[in-house]
Amino acid sequence: MKYKVPLKNPQPNIDSFIKIIKGQSIPTRGVVMEYLIDEEIRHKISTELLGLEWVGSLEDKNIQEKYLKNYIEFWYRMGYDYVRFELNMGFVPKIRSITDTAFLSRGIRKWAEEGKGTITSWRDFENYKWPQVNDFDFSPYEFIGKNLPDGMGFFVSHGAGVLENVQALMGYEGLSYALYDNPELVEAMFDKVGKKIYEFYKNIVGISNIYAFFQGDDMGFKTATLFSPEILRRYVLPWHKRYAELAHQHNMLYLLHCCGNIEEIMDELIENVKIDGKHSFQDEIRPASAFYKKYSGKIAVLGGVDINVLATYQEDKLRRYIRSILSMCMSKGRFALGSGNSIANYIPIKNYLIMLEEGLNF
Repeated sequence: MKYKVPLKNPQPNIDSFIKIIKGQSIPTRGVVMEYLIDEEIRHKISTELLGLEWVGSLEDKNIQEKYLKNYIEFWYRMGYDYVRFELNMGFVPKIRSITDTAFLSRGIRKWAEEGKGTITSWRDFENYKWPQVNDFDFSPYEFIGKNLPDGMGFFVSHGAGVLENVQALMGYEGLSYALYDNPELVEAMFDKVGKKIYEFYKNIVGISNIYAFFQGDDMGFKTATLFSPEILRRYVLPWHKRYAELAHQHNMLYLLHCCGNIEEIMDELIENVKIDGKHSFQDEIRPASAFYKKYSGKIAVLGGVDINVLATYQEDKLRRYIRSILSMCMSKGRFALGSGNSIANYIPIKNYLIMLEEGLNF
């Protein structure tokens, strides 16, 4: 049987998916995964290929359930065994914006300030309106957990990780200076943000059908970690260890999306933090197949299709590239095919579908 995406009759099997990425079974079918899929991509596929009526945004409470039904249907029909969903509790950074020139433009593209952020002093820290877990609306998570198709699981996440949120609030430059000029403030920032995210996870573990925390926290760039490994070991990794422990206490996996070159802390993430799987791979740093060869005996390898490749390759070349990854990684388990980062709104939809079909048909 050859699968053509979107699938007409999906047969998700989250139990099989979990066994494969834990190394407890060898896959007898293709296994696909994803971390994030931009709304512009979901919108176009949902309306043009799935025949769904698109509704506004998650923030509109009057249409929230319909929005979430569409969200679930998308993951289901694209061949995934799980739905991944994330929201940020409400950490509000300084924002920069520019015109979005992507394939499916959202009009304006935004990102966190890299210079000086919202919090640069103790006064800023004390005056900042910190999000409270008791004020957070968990109902979207609850709805997804209760409304999954048979056979599907739920992977949950807080929107952005410890380092990402601290860095967004202080600015990359601001945090870098504060590490030397005001280390007590830095420690307080990581303590505050880390505890808030831990409270978030404590409040979510009882929701139905959760199989994994799939947290993102970018710690690297092309040639090294964003901050020294010592800084990450002191301020960042202990929080991921606590999240992983909480997940494991509830028989859930702890999967980490982390961009960049983090080779210097990889052993620590595996042996001490105890992540169950790693996502985000860039061929310029280390191709997923090379990472798989070194680490698949210890953790799952997720994704692997370089974003530049996914965005630019023509069909024949793309299929050969994907098949080379699958031939190296899929047959032994502890692997699921997906993008090396996310399905951004500049990825051609045809290429996205090609990737899924190759993965499911391997």
